[in-house]
Formats: sequence, C-alpha cells, structure tokens
Amino acid sequence: MCRAADLVSVEPRLLPWPTPEGNPCYLVSGAGGGMISRLADDVEAEQLETATEVLGHAHSVLEDVASPPSEVRFAAVRLAECLSNVLRIAESRGMRMPAPVADDIEPPSAATD
Repeated sequence: MCRAADLVSVEPRLLPWPTPEGNPCYLVSGAGGGMISRLADDVEAEQLETATEVLGHAHSVLEDVASPPSEVRFAAVRLAECLSNVLRIAESRGMRMPAPVADDIEPPSAATD
C-alpha cells in the first residue's frame, strides 16, 4: 500500500528563484518530481546558459582596453547576477546529492617525498 508520506521527498529542493520577499524558495515534491520541479530544471538550464553567454561577453569587454567604464560596470553587474544564480544552483544540487557511503570513501594517501 502506498502512503502519501512515502511520496514526499524528505529534503526540500532549493528553487532557482526567491520568494516575493527575496527569501530562498523551497519545494517539497513527490519522488518522481512534478511540474514545478521540471520548471526549476528548465530555469536552472537557462540560468547556466545565460551565465556562459555573459562570461563570454565579459571576456570581450575586459580584453578591450578601450571599453567604456559603463560597459565594464554592466558586465560586472551581470557577472555578479550570474554568479549568484550559479551558486544557488550548486547549493540546490549539492543538497540533493546522496550522502557518500563510508565504504565509498577512500582515506587520503600519505604524501611521499
């Protein structure tokens, strides 16, 4: 018999957008994911693609010594925005990773001279 409690994930998922108040937004979903989970996946993919594009633009701006300060500032603002998004994605994905099993962890090897 399937109980409702069996369908809910224990760990909430950090979503790639804040609440209207600017706080972290979490989703507690079923085991198979749902519409909001898929939407979050799509938003994360778009944020990562945007970050890649912004990084390329920033490289171009910074390589050009004649770039006006306003363009450099715009690139910096967008980079900060993208970094915030990417860090949120990393945190969200890290929270959803299973804890390593003790048998899977190898002790660090001793340094040899």
